[in-house]
Amino acid sequence: MSENINSHFLSNPDAEGYYGRFGGNYYPPELRSALQELANSHKELHKSPEFQATLDKVRVGLQGRPTPIHHLENISTQVGGAQIFVKREDLNHTGAHKINHCVGFALLAKRMGKKKLIAETGAGQHGVALATAAAYFGLECEVHMGEVDIKKQSSNVGRMQLLGARVVSVSTGQSALKDASDSAFHAYAEQHKHALYAIGSAIGPHPFPMIVRDFQGVVGREARKQFISMADGSLPDHVVACVAGGSNAMGIYTGFIDEPGVILHAVEPMGTSDKLGQHAATLSYGKPGTLHGAQSIMLQKDDGTPASVSSIASGLAYPGVGPEIAMLHEAGRLSIAGISDEEVVNTFYRMAKFEGIIPALESAHALAFAIRLAAQRPASERILVNLSGRGDKDVDYVLEKYKLDENGCVLAAA
Repeated sequence: MSENINSHFLSNPDAEGYYGRFGGNYYPPELRSALQELANSHKELHKSPEFQATLDKVRVGLQGRPTPIHHLENISTQVGGAQIFVKREDLNHTGAHKINHCVGFALLAKRMGKKKLIAETGAGQHGVALATAAAYFGLECEVHMGEVDIKKQSSNVGRMQLLGARVVSVSTGQSALKDASDSAFHAYAEQHKHALYAIGSAIGPHPFPMIVRDFQGVVGREARKQFISMADGSLPDHVVACVAGGSNAMGIYTGFIDEPGVILHAVEPMGTSDKLGQHAATLSYGKPGTLHGAQSIMLQKDDGTPASVSSIASGLAYPGVGPEIAMLHEAGRLSIAGISDEEVVNTFYRMAKFEGIIPALESAHALAFAIRLAAQRPASERILVNLSGRGDKDVDYVLEKYKLDENGCVLAAA
């Protein structure tokens, strides 16, 4: 095992915010000073013992960290291959990993003298987490959400409003995550003097991908220590995370990225088919392009504009990936896999029935792949999955739209 697990992060991003050829800052010039202020504040405060002490206090008291690693003994036994373990980010307060960077952004905003947090959300988990952090730190909160997702995730909308957030309905484009991001970026451009954009994933112009990764790194650091402690000093053979923007993936990868013996798996939403517009598998089918202020890989139409996407998981219905994910993919550090909506629903039901855990549909992508992988690998190997969120938000939708037959197979959507 490497003694220094930070060598990757010492060189990425570079001074201009690039991860290899991806990243950078393609925001309007009038916002460059605001983003430079944010980068400088993060660099200074992230090294501050007082800032870290406050952040650690909130992580323990409000979030409930550290989250445990749990062995999926029942499903591992059923599969009969490699053993599957999960990092229980679903046990965070608000139900997902998103709270990790939301409390970080809120604390940054307070230290920078900002009065308001602005963000986008897809499945609603980021919106709820940000509204929670804003309430805790006494900040205003404005969350932009696609009209389609507002209807699909109504319980999370209610939670955001209960926590004091203003939810802005976005009806342009597909009325989904990409469009909510467009709307939130525009709102930040207008309000940047008194507001901070707390982006929902490791995307966007520098320094947003770096900030989200740094705050989410608590997942990987904890997981590394916990796994070594429970596995006689050894690391997992495989680390698995679902991927769209990349916040949960970069979080869990942090603890293992400099370990060449650990295979990092990025699991994408294959939706209903490999036809453009019916999936959101950017790493499998995307090309280099500029999206939301950064160079990365994106699903594109012939004219280079972002393509329509589809996924049962609102939080993965995004036509791009973060620049650091793009760099790792191009460097061959990631093993890429796709999971269909049908496989996701099967895993959603299977986890509930045999493990007593209802995972978020986003997390169920990673779990479905881990189950598939375990069947192909020997029992001596161990797979660690970032169970990034719980599925309370998805129960009504799944029960309404999908049923299982007597053999446990997904019936056609209602």
